[in-house]
Amino acid sequence: MVSHAEQLAKELNLPLKNVEGAIALIDGGNTIPFIARYRKEATGAMDDQVLRSLGDRLQYLRGLDLRKAEVTASIEGQNAMTPELAAAIGGAATLAEVEDLYRPYKPKRRTRAGIARARGLQPLADAILAQDAAFDPDAAAAAYCNEEVPDAAAALAGAYAQYYDSAEPVSKIPGHRILALDRGEREGFLKVTIEVDPERAAAITAWMFARKKTGGASALLVEAAARDAYTRLIHPSLENELRAELTDKAAEGAIAVFGENLRQLLLQPPIRGKTVMGLDPGYRMGCKVAVVDPTGKVLDTAVIYPVPEFKRVDQAKRIIKELVLRHGVEVMAIGNGTAGRETEEFAAAVIRELAEEKGLHLQYMVVSEAGASVYSASKLAAEEFPQYDVNLRSAVSIARRLQDPLAELVKIDPKAVGVGQYQHDMPQKRLNETLDGVVEDCVNSVGVDLNTASAPLLRRVAGITATTAKNIVTWREEQGAFTSRAQLKKVKGLGPRAFEQCAGFLRLPGAKNPLDATAVHPESYAAARGLLDACGFPGADAVPGSAALRDLPARVKARGVKTLCEELGVGEPTLMDIVSELCRPGRDVRDTLPKPLLRSDVMGIEDLHPGMELTGTVRNVIDFGAFVDLGVHQDGLVHVSQMADRFVRNPREVLKVGDVVHVKVLS
Repeated sequence: MVSHAEQLAKELNLPLKNVEGAIALIDGGNTIPFIARYRKEATGAMDDQVLRSLGDRLQYLRGLDLRKAEVTASIEGQNAMTPELAAAIGGAATLAEVEDLYRPYKPKRRTRAGIARARGLQPLADAILAQDAAFDPDAAAAAYCNEEVPDAAAALAGAYAQYYDSAEPVSKIPGHRILALDRGEREGFLKVTIEVDPERAAAITAWMFARKKTGGASALLVEAAARDAYTRLIHPSLENELRAELTDKAAEGAIAVFGENLRQLLLQPPIRGKTVMGLDPGYRMGCKVAVVDPTGKVLDTAVIYPVPEFKRVDQAKRIIKELVLRHGVEVMAIGNGTAGRETEEFAAAVIRELAEEKGLHLQYMVVSEAGASVYSASKLAAEEFPQYDVNLRSAVSIARRLQDPLAELVKIDPKAVGVGQYQHDMPQKRLNETLDGVVEDCVNSVGVDLNTASAPLLRRVAGITATTAKNIVTWREEQGAFTSRAQLKKVKGLGPRAFEQCAGFLRLPGAKNPLDATAVHPESYAAARGLLDACGFPGADAVPGSAALRDLPARVKARGVKTLCEELGVGEPTLMDIVSELCRPGRDVRDTLPKPLLRSDVMGIEDLHPGMELTGTVRNVIDFGAFVDLGVHQDGLVHVSQMADRFVRNPREVLKVGDVVHVKVLS
């Protein structure tokens, strides 16, 4: 029998020993980020996405084994197991196959067939099914008449159990259309059916029952029963099963889309070192304003009325200009919600006037405020900003989203960030598992500053629970800033196992031990120091990131990677990771991505015309295309058919959330 490891190795096209290593680590309770970053020797350097796919598939296979055992036990308990059935159950590759095999033996509600059996009609049914040409069904049925079976006809009947106006092949319908049809049907606008030629289906069914038989009156009864069974029972059952299978497949596809879009959104490059003004637009309640310094600390707040109908635009301009000059604001972040268009026009006008009056050159960016209201009304926001009302907290969140999208968006339920499709129709448990995994992977790939990270950000670090994250923050507040990673062991609830999982992802810039500021795991500190000694770097030159260490890769190559691995007792992947961290400590994976597109003026949709070429930012990628923000308040759709001069099966082959792209207006 093929083991799970062997099957996964074949399915994922991975070496068996690496799959076995990954399974052992997962079963050992290690987190996916920790395995991906610090156990590369065992896994062959599988990345977090491959490891999660492997883990999900492993869980499915184990669940399949469990269900096979349950089904086998049930059938054996009915004394109905045969060698052929046992072999079929053992060889089933999916849960659906197992359930199909189990269906005839599954305890169920009272059916016509069950009632007929209870009335003693099973022998008559068996005799009819034999289809002996000499057998007379009517004569035989007479012997079964009684109070419950009044005549021969009753005995014979009881012997067997009884987008608008559009169509396309089931095999070709894309997942997003399946989900749209499902929703339309649920809301009462559509009726969806799976059509099969009834004559052909019934004929096939009848042939399956009647093949190799001699015919006669019994054969006619069998054929009629087969047609009736298909029409009333088999087709509806198959339709339900196929619809469920199509929906499950479409949901998995949509969850994958959501997860990938969320990954790209969370990994948007931060705008570091800038004082930012966040503007949360509104009409009746005004536009909420918050100024935050480069660390995210709130410096000032205000409420203005920039919409002309309130006749307070001049006052709003004075307030904004005063805040800009007082705090040295460099960038504005504008929410894209209600009154966002008017607020953007107002901001562009203020920027022009400041350029003319003061020689300042501010820029702005429209920021998705999806989930901002959810965050601002949350218990977390109340704990973080008890002195501000809900609306002002929203403005702070918008400003911080521009400074560091990852650090701010982890405070919000991933489903609320608006980069999916049909997300409310998904199996919520599966969706939550996927999105939480994406957030965890993103946070750990970037790393977290132990002395500045919020509790919501810390709880996404491998090995840290929500309670432990709060304990870390409490320790900081009571004991002062951490000065070494080793102090983590003093935090309540953070034992050796949790320390092993989290330590490498928590950074301490400026720590006494410079390795505490890198992604080098404490378990590899001795190896890192040994590497520096072996390559001839004295203490003064052994500071990670120093100019002296630029020569480290060349010296490692000269000494020989295999030789150094043997001397230091580490594998080659770990050695090369140490070298990389010593040369460029704490490198942020987001630094290599395109920078956010900042603007200083505004256009309206009325300014667009066919043929115009513009620069925009991809906001969402879905199965049929991508939505691009051109700065006209309404995102434009780039259909998948217009993405390239070649056939594009999947839009994510071409674009991802956050990409800065050049587009042409078609219509």
